[in-house]
Amino acid sequence: MPEQSAAESTTPVSPTANIGVVGLAVMGSNLARNLASREGNTVAVFNRSRSKTDELVAEHPEAGFVPAFSYEEFAASLQKPRTALIMVKAGGPTDAVIDELMNVFEPGDIIIDGGNSLFTDTIRREKAVRERGFNFVGMGVSGGEEGALLGPSLMPGGPDEAWVTLGPILRSIAAVAEGEPCVTHIGHDGAGHFVKMVHNGIEYADMQLIAEAYDLIRRATGKSPAEIADVFAQWNTGELESYLIEITAEVLRQVDAETDTPLVDVILDQAGAKGTGGWTVQTAIDLGVPVSGIAEAVFARSLSSHPEQRSISGDLPGPDESAGAHLTGADADAFIEQVRLALYASKIVAYSQGFDEIRAGAAQYNWSIDLGAVSKIWRAGCIIRAQFLNRIADAYAAEPDLAVLLTAPYFVDALTRAQDAWRNIVALAAATGIPAPAFSSSLAYYDGLRARRLPAALIQGQRDFFGAHTYKRIDKPGTFHTLWSADRTEIEAEDTH
Repeated sequence: MPEQSAAESTTPVSPTANIGVVGLAVMGSNLARNLASREGNTVAVFNRSRSKTDELVAEHPEAGFVPAFSYEEFAASLQKPRTALIMVKAGGPTDAVIDELMNVFEPGDIIIDGGNSLFTDTIRREKAVRERGFNFVGMGVSGGEEGALLGPSLMPGGPDEAWVTLGPILRSIAAVAEGEPCVTHIGHDGAGHFVKMVHNGIEYADMQLIAEAYDLIRRATGKSPAEIADVFAQWNTGELESYLIEITAEVLRQVDAETDTPLVDVILDQAGAKGTGGWTVQTAIDLGVPVSGIAEAVFARSLSSHPEQRSISGDLPGPDESAGAHLTGADADAFIEQVRLALYASKIVAYSQGFDEIRAGAAQYNWSIDLGAVSKIWRAGCIIRAQFLNRIADAYAAEPDLAVLLTAPYFVDALTRAQDAWRNIVALAAATGIPAPAFSSSLAYYDGLRARRLPAALIQGQRDFFGAHTYKRIDKPGTFHTLWSADRTEIEAEDTH
């Protein structure tokens, strides 16, 4: 048996904490510290490895943590209804902690999963936990380590009963935007983790678009990373103001101490991913929702991560680069402004597609999700926080059932201003061989929405030819099939859709 910790109590534990945290890695520790710093909260802490508990308690005596060294002691330290926030690795480890807590908790107690769990796992867990009489909450947490400590954006799902207890606690630690805490009850069972998943998908698109804007400016104008940092800093004072634009300027200004060159030039050009972007795309496909900007961002990371393919493909034919000269002076300034407008337009598309997916998910899983409230809780604390989220909130306030976000008047005006520049940038990228997949796919999606008629009619004809999948007509009701292998007459078929 391991030696007793110096911090471990030898006397019976009394229920003094109103919330507990299980899992004291960086995110869990920072959330525990955030909770403890807010008036009215007393926080119990538990970790499978007691050394982490000792370390947290010793380093932050001001927090007044209630340390526990077994699940039984953890449960005993919590006031009823007991409330535990799990911050461990998604998957099996989360299931294991849930099982341990159910063994020591009582009906009516609350278990919160604050990790990046797949929403379908949360639906499964909520059902299983509810059947045993407990409340289970899947909660998205955005903002990284700093947000966890200073104020994250929180996306809790779960039952209404749990929200009564949790609401005041979560409002006390959430980021604040314009006087409003960045937390709302998203919906039941997996709704919170679903919205967090889509948030991360939008984040993928936003980051890819910014990277493409940087690449276009650098290749077309020859500006240094530090000079481009100044461009992004200027953009951050206008309609593109956002956390990601802000930190892009910081990254581009950073100089590598070893080589005295821009850090961005010594970082390996292979982007990592933790899966939530892919989940967003896979789920969108299942729901029949086009999220092309997000998908291209995911695929761009995948392409970057295959150096073995890129290394043998560098000599593939492309446009002649020898005749190209860098833009300078007023021409460079005009080009940079076009990139800015193209970035803004593409960003609007990414958010519009993300909110489309949330709406479709809510319909599929019978969640009542307030899209305007979602946009408001993303205004601070989270990675995609941006000025124009207020415009999204305004759009849904004016028309809660808005079918396509980018058709709201504010965004129509923005796209009207941006579309010529957007088209020019996409055309220039194609003509000069600069990959801009997120810019290009966003414009194609926009034009697809605008189209009075799409070539899908031909696809339906093809499907009917090889598979008798039938089709509908524009001029009369019913479902039809052409006898392609016979006399090619048309017959009315049974509606299989």
